[in-house]
Amino acid sequence: MEPISIYHPRNIKFGPGVIRQLPNDCHESGYKKICCLFASPLKLPVENLYHEMQKFSIRMESIEYSLGEPTTAYFNDLLSQIRTISPDCIVGIGGGSVLDLAKLAAALWNSAQTIEEIVGKNLLKQRTAGLICVPTTSGTGSEVSPNAILLDESCSEKKSAISPYLIPDCCYIDPELTVNLPPKITAETAMDALSHCIEAYTNKFSHPIADIYALAGIRLIMKNLEAAYQDGSNLEARAALALGSMYGGYCLGPVNTAAVHALSYGLGGQYHIPHGLANAILLPKLMRFNLDAVPDKYLNIAQAAGINNAEDGIAEIETLARKCGIPQKLSEIGVEQTEVENLANLAMKVTRLLVNNPKEVTKEDAITIYNSLF
Repeated sequence: MEPISIYHPRNIKFGPGVIRQLPNDCHESGYKKICCLFASPLKLPVENLYHEMQKFSIRMESIEYSLGEPTTAYFNDLLSQIRTISPDCIVGIGGGSVLDLAKLAAALWNSAQTIEEIVGKNLLKQRTAGLICVPTTSGTGSEVSPNAILLDESCSEKKSAISPYLIPDCCYIDPELTVNLPPKITAETAMDALSHCIEAYTNKFSHPIADIYALAGIRLIMKNLEAAYQDGSNLEARAALALGSMYGGYCLGPVNTAAVHALSYGLGGQYHIPHGLANAILLPKLMRFNLDAVPDKYLNIAQAAGINNAEDGIAEIETLARKCGIPQKLSEIGVEQTEVENLANLAMKVTRLLVNNPKEVTKEDAITIYNSLF
């Protein structure tokens, strides 16, 4: 059993309505000036927070985020805005993109380090500002992970910073904030969380501590995704997805993901395909590719979903994705087959994730996998 380091937020608040505790908690923490970065559909909850913060004489400035996956160029512009506010705490409310921006901003707005200098593992020297994350999708698990990702448009590559300083001080996981999430986003983000759990569990560097979270996340997501997709107001299913996503986030620091994410990054960088959708399309193909390397683990994954055969477990994931409107082919989402070699070249650059895969993935393997999706 290899050594492992597990990092968690100091305070995790989970359950319907916990967001309403945030203003009082900020007051008790002594925060006086807050910068709230939020996703566009969340204007009303943010306005409510603003009024509650005023009751505690806390100044709250808000910055709305309405783009897709964030870029390094956008992030540097965001830092300039935040430096005019000089907050003692940054609150991120939204999906993974917003939370990643909030995490990086909290670390760098008053730091001499640049975003370019902290890309990689454990290069961030410190974070002095407070950091609170409030997820409104059940996908990335960013609210509990030490990871943050930005797209470097100059080379169409996603670049990751990993550091304990990117772990939030507190996160508020409130299923009520996810009930208005459209079915399409519900499905894509949940499939992203499922891929986190599966890739952590089958990882070359998997660990019994992370395995517990991974299998629990697989079980919760597989059993509740279709219900949440069919009825967004199903709070029990929403809570189960939120918990499964959190468990997936726990796996990202100590173990991380593998080839599914490596092959999906080019789709996001080159085609701006949503991260969860790219993972959802690739996941079954990579599971079949890896099956002979760790057959016992794939059997355990199937059994977590109530199925007693590994191949049937993979087929069940395909069926679930199909029921939830996930396309099965890259050709269905505008990817040209002529781009396959370029996508394979981009994937091969993501060595930090490919090295985790239970089976070596060559460029020829990547080309074969991409071609099978047309």
